[in-house]
Amino acid sequence: MAIEEVKTTIVAAQTQEGDVALDTSLRPQRLHEFVGQPALKNSLSIFLEAAAKRKEPLEHVLLSGPPGLGKTSLAQIIARELGASIRVTAGPALTKVADLAGILTNLKPGDVLFIDEIHRLQRSIEEVLYPAMEDYMLDLVVGQGPGAKTLRLDLPPFTLVGATTRVGMLGSPLRDRFGMTYRLEFYELEEMRQILKRSADLLKCEIDDKSLVEIAARCRRTPRIGNRLLKRVRDYAQVKRRGQVSLPVTKEALALLEIDELGLDAVDRRVLEAMIEQFDGGPVGLSTLAQVVGEEEQTLEEVIEPFLLQGGLIKRTPRGRMVTEAGVGHIG
Repeated sequence: MAIEEVKTTIVAAQTQEGDVALDTSLRPQRLHEFVGQPALKNSLSIFLEAAAKRKEPLEHVLLSGPPGLGKTSLAQIIARELGASIRVTAGPALTKVADLAGILTNLKPGDVLFIDEIHRLQRSIEEVLYPAMEDYMLDLVVGQGPGAKTLRLDLPPFTLVGATTRVGMLGSPLRDRFGMTYRLEFYELEEMRQILKRSADLLKCEIDDKSLVEIAARCRRTPRIGNRLLKRVRDYAQVKRRGQVSLPVTKEALALLEIDELGLDAVDRRVLEAMIEQFDGGPVGLSTLAQVVGEEEQTLEEVIEPFLLQGGLIKRTPRGRMVTEAGVGHIG
């Protein structure tokens, strides 16, 4: 099963139907508008300014971290700050060497090429990137067998921005060709409040600070989830409370969505309850747990488990998953 086919919940950080239009309208346009990630912003701003002054492409940039934290937004900001055009593609979409060759040969000097999920590139396609990134050259094999020849084409100078949620899956030859590597971290509560305030203003949603903090506390410190919940709260208020968003209304909307104070939804709690009630807190294997709760193994591993681990509610052991004291205390 491909990652895109994994079932998701409203508090999953993976992109969902309807997110693209929402994300596009709420994305920060410039680096100074991007909230959070202070170390990354300070470093990147210096290198962007230096590249602009030299009128040269920025060194290749690798962005890693969990989904929904702003890797795509940063790629687009980099292009804007450089005054360059951006070409966007994804690792799974590049199935043939010709796919990548077509994109590379159509780049203009200074362009930014953004490859999302770059860890999912096929090895043969990944190898085409080595000379392209290092020497701005494209090596193509023409023909087959003893008569095959290597055709070398010049490429315009460009900046590759790669995004990955699994930096360990990148081959070291590709990883080493990135001049800058940044990891995006989960946001602080105040940073999430600022992000949601900006989003509310763009959505023309009147909401008080207490409501923003409530959403920020339940969105897993992830802007994509926060914006999604903000939209749902706005919709609930529009239908049930004549558009007035207050803390009680926000709590009502989040209760309707079955999202508790830690950001867990009904599926998350069902997983914890199953581990506690049927396996005495664990350890329990992934396949066994998936059968008990009626979810796909991949959904458990890629959508549900990461936040439970991050929140210290479960832990992995050599014998399987176990619920921690905090997890038991949360379920009660």
